[in-house]
Order: sequence, then C-alpha cells, then structure tokens
Amino acid sequence: MAKTTPILAGLRLRCGNCGKGKLFSGYLKLNSACPVCGRDMTAADTADGPAFFVGFGVLILLAPFLFLLPMSPLPAVAKVFAFAALCIVLIGLCLILLPVAKAVLLNLQLHHGAKQVTASDIKDR
Repeated sequence: MAKTTPILAGLRLRCGNCGKGKLFSGYLKLNSACPVCGRDMTAADTADGPAFFVGFGVLILLAPFLFLLPMSPLPAVAKVFAFAALCIVLIGLCLILLPVAKAVLLNLQLHHGAKQVTASDIKDR
C-alpha cells in the first residue's frame, strides 16, 4: 500500500502517517495520538497559522463583493440582506475550511519534523 501524502491526508482530516486515523476528537480538538498507528500528535502546534490562511483566502475571494455591494444600484433593504448573506457565507466558509487547514498544516509539520525554535538554537548559529 502506498504511503499517503500529508496534504491529501489533511484534506480528508486523517493522520498523515497512516492515512486512516482521525486527527480530531472534536471540531478543532486534536487527538493526542492517532487511533490507528499511534503517531504522537502533540509534537506539533499549528498555532494561528490555519486561522490566518483561511481568513486571508476567504477574504480575498469575498472582498470584491463586499466593496462593490455599497455601490450597487440595489435598494437599501436589498443591500442589507445581501450584506447579511455575504457575512453568513464568509463565516460559513471559514468554519468549513478551518479544520482542513489545521489538519494539513499539522500533517506537514509532523512530516517534516518541524519544531519550536528556542533562544539557545539562535545563539548556536
């Protein structure tokens, strides 16, 4: 059986090592270890990376609509409803994409052995 790639496994919210175990026990709550292969998930921390990438990407997609909406010839009530709909779409996309981004970044960190840099690591250079 071919080994799965960290990105494809992350897109399926699965372990980057075996490709079968679930990464999350809740919405964004990581399992401490893979339930299938036992890989330690506490060795990596994605911090704010997923939120930044998801927020940035979603806003790039929806910003043109948010800027063009006030200039549209729609009546004020229609603009309010359109703005509310855009806000719902924005929040929904962020909530859908956040676990996927966290899974991909976590799998990439574990795959490449990324770790926290300390002050002593910087002095040694």
